[in-house]
Parts: sequence; structure tokens; C-alpha cells
Amino acid sequence: MTKTNFRKIAKEVIEVEIQSLKKLKKNINNSFDKVVNTINNCKNGKVIISGVGKSGIIAKKIASTLSSVGTPSFFVDASSCSHGDLGKISSNDVLILISFSGETAELKNIIQYANRNKKITLIGIVSKKNSLLYKTADIKLLIPEVKEAGPGNIVPTSSTIVQLAIGDAIAIAAMKHKRFSQLDFKKFHPSGSLGLKLKTVEDLMLTGKKIPFVNENKKMKEALKIISKKKLGVLIAINSKKKTTGIITDGQVRRASSTNSNFQNLIVKKIMTKKPISVNQDMLAAKALALMNNKKITSLCVYSDKKKYKTIGILHIHNILKANVH
Repeated sequence: MTKTNFRKIAKEVIEVEIQSLKKLKKNINNSFDKVVNTINNCKNGKVIISGVGKSGIIAKKIASTLSSVGTPSFFVDASSCSHGDLGKISSNDVLILISFSGETAELKNIIQYANRNKKITLIGIVSKKNSLLYKTADIKLLIPEVKEAGPGNIVPTSSTIVQLAIGDAIAIAAMKHKRFSQLDFKKFHPSGSLGLKLKTVEDLMLTGKKIPFVNENKKMKEALKIISKKKLGVLIAINSKKKTTGIITDGQVRRASSTNSNFQNLIVKKIMTKKPISVNQDMLAAKALALMNNKKITSLCVYSDKKKYKTIGILHIHNILKANVH
């Protein structure tokens, strides 16, 4: 029995799909711009995506991707639309139908419904120019006919890769147009590894009465009570205008007390390190951790906007490690 070379097959499949993507890349034209602009201008309606079979699976993924980058989108099962789910589609909606042939029977009722309601914008992502979907779509996004991987050109492989790629391209283009940032992305991904990577300093910092503030003109005997009470091993020195002027760590306290018999009567500003390292509350926690490791410190003062001398929080390395940020 001849041994099957699976790795060779894998490489052949991938090569066929790569060629399909190259063909798609050459076909991007003004219709793509119209699709992205229509989606971004959909303010009073919904973005609804549908397809049948493998195209339906791709449609569901595209809807999910769009929603995750700031364009609320919903997948509607094409078959269910013939049994009541057409009610999910209403005026001012953008309806995206994905079909390789553009003639899938289950899509015909949706197409007719959209054409009767002139306030629904129908976008057809299709490969056949002479199809019902292509002819009736308000915006026609023609994707190339491609060779499917595998024998007989019968298994949807390259065609679904092309559909997936055009969906990703639409989502990223819409995202960039909206200036959708990492912080925006974090709002939609609070859990899992993505949520951890996108946690900010603001998410983990201590605020309000938990911040160990001490006036720079106080004596160290009073400062010691505060550092003991707050249990962070650090003090944030401020002046009469509430501006941050320095920082004192428990290490500095130990060193200063061992060399100065009058330590408790010293003024805070005689001990503190001036101009402590401060970070913006929007900085990623992972970046703040890297800064701590680089500077060999355990705490950072936190400010908002451009007010670097106004501490609104304190970030301790324990807070970052407890959140499993690394």
C-alpha cells in the first residue's frame, strides 16, 4: 500500500489558497470603498449579515469580527428568514449577503424582502455576475472565482478563504476609519488573554484614600505612621498645592534611619526622591510592568491627561502580578 504524503497535500492546499488570495487582492476596487463607507454610515440601523452553508459560517464570523471592532453586527440564518426571521431586518439596516453562486434558494426570499424595502441597503458579496444576488444588490462586491483545493474542485476551501479574507478586510478598514483603539478593543474583550493584555494602569491602580500621600513638610515620625497604615511600602510626597514632589520607599526609610539618629525629626522632603516616575492612566499594564522591571522599582505614580504632577493613583507591582499581567 502506497504511503500518503500528508505534508505534501497540506502544502498543495495552502498554495492553492494563497493563489486565490492573490487573485482577490488584484480584484479590490471602488466597490470595496462603497461597502466600508456604507457600513460606517449606518447610524440609525443595524448591520446584518447572512449566508447559507459554508458561506453562512463565514458570515457569522464576519459579524462577530465587525462587532468586536466597534461596528455592531448580527448574523441572521438564511433558512430561518423564510419562517419569521425576516422581521429582524428593518428599514435603515445594511444587509450583507454572502454567496459564491448568488443563486442559493434560501437567499431569494431575503433578496426579495430587501428589494421591496427601499430603505434597506443590500450588499452582495458574490462571485457570479449573472446571478440574482449580483443583479439585485445595491452595492455589488464581486470576488473572483477561484480554484478549490483538493480533487474535483468540489470542496469549499479557497472560496471560503476568499470570503473570510474580504470580511476581515472590511472589518479592519471600518475599524481604522473609526480610529478604533486598543482601549476601545479592551472594552469588548474584558476576559481571557486579550483582556489581560489590554488591561491598563487605570484598571489596576489604587485610588482615593488608598494612596499614601504625605505633605513634603511633615516630619518623618508622622510619615512613618502613614507608610505603616497604608502597607504599600511607599509614600507619595505632595506640596501645599497637592502637586506630587517626591517619593519615599521603605528602603530609603531603613537606610536613612540607620545613619541618622535624629531621623524621625527630619522633614520628608529631605529624605524623598524628587520627581518620581509617573505614568499615564491609559498606559497598558504590561508596559508599566516592563518599566518597573527596567527601573528596578515597585511602584508608579499615576496621572491623567497631561497633569503629570497631579497623582490620581498609585500602581504597585503586586496589583499587576495579582491580575496575572506579564
